Amino acid sequence: MLLRRPLRAVRPLVAAGSVLAAAGTVQAWVNRAGLRRPPAAPPTVTVPVSVLVPARDEAHRIAPTVRALTGQRGLDDVEILVLDDGSTDGTAAVVRTAAGGDPRLRVLTGTPPPPGVLGKPHACAALAAAARGEILVFVDADVVLVPHAVAAAVALLRDRDRPLDLLCPWPRQVASGPLGRLVQPLLAWSWLTTLPLAVAERSGRGSMAVANGQFLLVEAPALARAGGWAAVSDAVLDDIGLARAVRAAGGRTGIADGSQVASCRMYATGAELRAGYRKSLWAAFGSPAGAVAVGAGLVLVYVLPALAALTGSRAGLLGYAAAVAGRVPAARWVTGPSGGGAVDALAHPVSVLTLLGLLASSWAGRLRGTLSWKGRAL
Repeated sequence: MLLRRPLRAVRPLVAAGSVLAAAGTVQAWVNRAGLRRPPAAPPTVTVPVSVLVPARDEAHRIAPTVRALTGQRGLDDVEILVLDDGSTDGTAAVVRTAAGGDPRLRVLTGTPPPPGVLGKPHACAALAAAARGEILVFVDADVVLVPHAVAAAVALLRDRDRPLDLLCPWPRQVASGPLGRLVQPLLAWSWLTTLPLAVAERSGRGSMAVANGQFLLVEAPALARAGGWAAVSDAVLDDIGLARAVRAAGGRTGIADGSQVASCRMYATGAELRAGYRKSLWAAFGSPAGAVAVGAGLVLVYVLPALAALTGSRAGLLGYAAAVAGRVPAARWVTGPSGGGAVDALAHPVSVLTLLGLLASSWAGRLRGTLSWKGRAL
């Protein structure tokens, strides 16, 4: 009998989790429908734009990024600055070769971050200091843009009816291998299901800020008012920290659907993915207690109903179905040779458990003081 249906004491939890899963699904579909989307034929940008790329040991993948940046259309006045942040693999040489002598591109030489300052915020601060643009466009070295991406993103940033000070067009994530297919869709899924984006964009609360540093545009004056990248110099999640700083200074931030204009292959292997999530996931929920609370909530909403469904629980089956349906909208932001489409939503409970395993590993490294990234301690 115990194998056929959940214990009586667990049934209310299964029902509660299923209801919450359904609510998250509704939120995800509403958010997807209401997202800003870059125009296919944006107007020409006439103000100065600086495209800024921090790069550390990116020789193996930065060439497509550089070629895509030099191929941007619809920008009357653009400079491209790539900061070589202490690379040891010849990144600067690869950048210059890929640029093909384009006079708009310059390679800057970075300096080591001072104690207490993390590498990427330090590099971004140096780029911002060297930039002359009214609009600063930060692009990670593993992001490839379509030719009209920057112009289209600027059109959204300076939308006449809904202007923003900081905008992140969320790139499509190229997932590699089973671990990538399980985990990478959760990046977009997390904010799709939990945050009413229409409300969040109008709110000035830092807790409602969403950002992605892979492709980030910010008005230069707004960045200065927020204290620049120095305001988040010790933040592992520097993109979210920057969005919160801009909001605290009175600015508006938002996200857009960048799946058709930008793609990012963060990790080529499962080992790279584990290392990448391990170095930063601990910072997502504030404290060990916060991580435990979030983990318990995820189990309640997305794991317990699925387990109950295996025992014949109708409520659990409905909860599992809702979870799968809520994962489907995130498929727009994940693709790759190994899949990553809507069919992977069927494994959503496994995805959640995998994420919790990475979260536990991240906190273990944080508490032991063993976290590092690209040769630098965190």
